[in-house]
Amino acid sequence: MGLMSLKLPFLKSRPRVAVIRLQGMIATGPRAPLNDAALAPMIEKAFRKGKPAAVALIINSPGGSPVQSALIADRIRRLSQEKNIPVHAFVEDVAASGGYWLAAAADDIHADPASIVGSIGVISAGFGAHDFISRHGIERRVYTSVKSKSMLDPFQPEKPEDVARLKEILGDMHTVFEAYVRDRRGDKLQNDPDLFSGRVWMGQKAMELGLVDGLARAEPRLKELYGDKVRFIRYDRRRGIMQRFGLSLMGDAVNAIEERAAYARFGL
Repeated sequence: MGLMSLKLPFLKSRPRVAVIRLQGMIATGPRAPLNDAALAPMIEKAFRKGKPAAVALIINSPGGSPVQSALIADRIRRLSQEKNIPVHAFVEDVAASGGYWLAAAADDIHADPASIVGSIGVISAGFGAHDFISRHGIERRVYTSVKSKSMLDPFQPEKPEDVARLKEILGDMHTVFEAYVRDRRGDKLQNDPDLFSGRVWMGQKAMELGLVDGLARAEPRLKELYGDKVRFIRYDRRRGIMQRFGLSLMGDAVNAIEERAAYARFGL
């Protein structure tokens, strides 16, 4: 009998689960914690290297760019279908807005009882500085070739027609977000009028509403699914050399303030 025909238990490989950490704001730009361009190599590697039995997403995000959320989620879904690999999502502190968009890319979602989940809606925020500059004798001059080129200029008084156009855009974007969640969660979602109102819930209530499938933490749940001998192959976004040596202080400080404000909306 040849060696290849022997079924030796010690030659059997242990199942592998690729664990991808998705933490922070979702935004464009090289310093943003989460965006498709930065995450693409890591996500592709997680699905393609070593034939994993599954991919787990560890999510801790207050949201951010709807487009980047959609791009990341679509990449995860495409690779999951292409490689026939199941995806499990685990919420840590928060999966809100775009963070929940990422979680919904998984085949199932689990949260901690103290996790904050939801905020299915779209927000736009800014500042108005026209009073400030007028008090200092500064005059804002803007010239456009068409009517709608300059909209919601923070250095000019707010115009009702600009606000109406922005709300129309936000409404359309909300419709896209809602359709995605309904497509991914299907009949799991309860018929609750607040479900797509932008509200957030803690883990137990989120489970009752169908936003998550259960209350569990990553390692115990994955061992339950794939056995105690499962190997976890962890993937996290690497920081650039300038960030590792603290040479991008101004940009990092601004990003940190924005991210802190985003988490603060949920009391975190």
